[in-house]
Amino acid sequence: MEFGMFHEFQALPGETPAQSFANSFAQIDAAERWGLDAMWLAELHFAPERSVLASPLILASAIATRTERMKIGTAVQVLPLCHPLRLAEEVATVDQLSQGRLIFGVGRSGFAHTYSTYGVDYGESRERFAETLHIVKRAFSEDRFSHQGKYFTYNNVRLSPKPWRQPWPEIRVAAASPDTYVEVAELGHPIFVAARTGNLSELAPLVKTYREAWKKAGHPGEGEVFLRVPVYVAATEEQAREEPRESIMHLLRYIGERLAASASSSGARAIENRAERGKKAMTMDYEEVLRERMIVGTPAQVIDRLQELKEVVGLNGILAELNPGSRIPHERVLEALRLLCQDVMPKFK
Repeated sequence: MEFGMFHEFQALPGETPAQSFANSFAQIDAAERWGLDAMWLAELHFAPERSVLASPLILASAIATRTERMKIGTAVQVLPLCHPLRLAEEVATVDQLSQGRLIFGVGRSGFAHTYSTYGVDYGESRERFAETLHIVKRAFSEDRFSHQGKYFTYNNVRLSPKPWRQPWPEIRVAAASPDTYVEVAELGHPIFVAARTGNLSELAPLVKTYREAWKKAGHPGEGEVFLRVPVYVAATEEQAREEPRESIMHLLRYIGERLAASASSSGARAIENRAERGKKAMTMDYEEVLRERMIVGTPAQVIDRLQELKEVVGLNGILAELNPGSRIPHERVLEALRLLCQDVMPKFK
C-alpha cells in the first residue's frame, strides 16, 4: 500500500500565517525523514480560520526543492477554476523540479462558495472540468495542438516545459457521486475516494462499480483506489479516541453546513444527495464517526482496521488526514505521523 499524508497547511486558532507555514513544513520534513511515500496538498480558498493552502502547486514546488524521495501530490487541483494552459505549464514545471515525483490529483470540489467568489458558475463545473483536463493532457503529450471548445479556444500551441514523465505525470481523479466512479474508470485514471462525506461501509459497492467499468473499458489491470480518510494514531486507545474528538467534530459540522447550503446551488444534482449528506455530517455522534469516518487507535488497532479496509474495499493506498479540523496541536500531529510511518506503514510494505 502507498501511504500518504493529506495536508491542508492548517491554521490553528491563534496562529499567524507564518507559524502555520512553519509547522506544516516541519511536518513535511519529518515525513521525508521517516519514509512516508507521498505528501498530498489540498486546495482551500478564502478560509483563514482553517488553512493557508490556497496555492498547491506553489507549495508543491517548495516541497520539491526541500525533499529528494517523497512523492508530492495535489488532492485536488480544482480544474474548473484554472486556465488550462497556465495550469499545464505549472504542473510540468513542478514535475521537472521534482524529477517526476509529482502526482497530479484533480477534481471539481463539492463546495460552490469558492466558485461564486471566483465568478465562475458552479453549474458549469462538470463541463469545465472535462474540457480543462482534455486540454492539459493534449498540452502534455502533443508537440503542437489546437483546440476549439465551449470555454477555451487555442491555435497551434507548443507547451514548454514538457513534464519530466511522459506522456504526463500520473493523474488521479476524485470520485464522489456514483456516476463519477464510472466516468473516471472509462478515462483510465486511478481514483480518490473520501470518508469525510460518506461512510466507510458504503465504499465497497462503489469501488466495485469503478472496477467493473474499468474492465469494460478495456484498460489493463483493475484500476487503483486511494482513500482519503482522517487517521489518528496514539500510544494508547484512550489518547487516540479523545485527542482528535473536538477537531474532527468541528470539521464535520463545518463540512455539513456547506454541503447543505450548496444543495440548491446551480450545478448541484439529485444524485449527489447534498442536503442529506450535509445533515448527516452535522448530526452524527462521535461513536458513529469513529466507526464510519475515521481510522483511530494504537498502531496495532490502526493496522487491523487498514488491513480490513484493504481486503473489503481493495485499497491501493491512503491519504491520511492527521489533523482533520485544524485543531490538533502541532506536536500531537508529529507524533501521530511518526507512529504511522514507523509502526504502521512497515506492516504493509
